[in-house]
Amino acid sequence: MELINVGVGEIGVSNKPGTVVKTYALGSCVALIFIAPKLNAVGMAHIALPESTYANGKAKSLPGYFADVAIPHLIEKFKAFGVKKNSEVIVKMTGGAKIMDPDERFNIGKRNVLAAKKMLWKYKLGAIAEDVGKNFSRTVSVSVDTGKITVSSPGRGEWNI
Repeated sequence: MELINVGVGEIGVSNKPGTVVKTYALGSCVALIFIAPKLNAVGMAHIALPESTYANGKAKSLPGYFADVAIPHLIEKFKAFGVKKNSEVIVKMTGGAKIMDPDERFNIGKRNVLAAKKMLWKYKLGAIAEDVGKNFSRTVSVSVDTGKITVSSPGRGEWNI
């Protein structure tokens, strides 16, 4: 089995059998997962912030860092796999928790989720399943072979979305 670790701001994609794409410790960050079942392709972006307006240099070096850059980048990666229409892609998301923000001053998690949804809508896409919000971190993995997404959190166990 090959493991592709996706760090903060990174994007991982694969259509290689036996591969798992995984990211760790999502707090306010969002894991946006694309699955193209007919092509056995999966992809994941680890989105840290909603928009790249003030940080274009970082957007180029870490295309998954911002929701407004990550989604078009994932779409291009999937076109390279042979996806012809966005409707061939299944989208799911997790993360976007409220971590270390008791006064809800910044709401980065919520803003990340909303920015991702807004960009998805721009491309006529939408998440068919999500596990977002709350106040705990998540680790998420997706299998190329099955498209199965597993989410886990310390003290909370493991579940699928």
